[in-house]
Amino acid sequence: MSTDFQHARIALGLRLRELRAEGGLTGRQLADRLGWTQSKVSKLETGRQTATHDDLKAWAEGVGQPEAAAELAARLRSFESGTRSWRRQLAAGHKPVQDTLTIEYERSTVMRAWENSVIVGMLQTADYARHVFSAYVDLHQSPRDIDEAVRARIQRQEILYQPGKRYRFIIWESALLARMCPPAVMAAQLDRLSGVIGLDTVSLGIVPFEASLTLPPANSFWIYDERLVIVEDWHAELWLDQPENVALYLRVWETLAGSAVYGTDAHKVITRCRRALGTL
Repeated sequence: MSTDFQHARIALGLRLRELRAEGGLTGRQLADRLGWTQSKVSKLETGRQTATHDDLKAWAEGVGQPEAAAELAARLRSFESGTRSWRRQLAAGHKPVQDTLTIEYERSTVMRAWENSVIVGMLQTADYARHVFSAYVDLHQSPRDIDEAVRARIQRQEILYQPGKRYRFIIWESALLARMCPPAVMAAQLDRLSGVIGLDTVSLGIVPFEASLTLPPANSFWIYDERLVIVEDWHAELWLDQPENVALYLRVWETLAGSAVYGTDAHKVITRCRRALGTL
């Protein structure tokens, strides 16, 4: 969880505690009034649980200050805009998430991505994408709109061929070996990677296992122009648009790019991984 997010959650909790104290209520009294457990009140006040908008409205009414609901909601929105939980994003399935990302791709001229565990979405085959979405649907227990999500991802790939766009992808070799799908599907996926090398709009770098690294090949992220970074974690996505954060991720990306191989050398790494499948 990001430090900024946690600090904002703690600050909201302190404000909730302040409102409760102003209402002359103990935590137990407020819990009883709202029909909650006392532990929920405690977790919200100490920043160990993220309040929902309904929680905040109930809290304001419960402490006798319904007019505070708007203030509390504004506080929640201010840090939710940077941290987008998967639970909430996937309430309607994966396709709406894909549609939101397509808007960002269309807005952007230069797109940079670092992937350390799976093939970057813009280069996935439909069969590979289907296995990836299926895994995350099972993990998050979200609606199974897998076919719709795959179609949205594949349709977005048409942007790869738009003149004036630049896509600079770096992938760690581990993503080329991770068995997220059957060998035949992975073989076709690796063939797809080989096929995009040389596209006018695409620069594909592979960081091989034997490369010298200045930084560890940590979590994946995407940079849209120099205005937005999206970092994916298990519980949420972080959408970062503060200039200092964007600048930091640009430095990370450039450092990782310096360890990558391109062109013929990238082909060699892909071929090596292809042979490891045993399908040649």
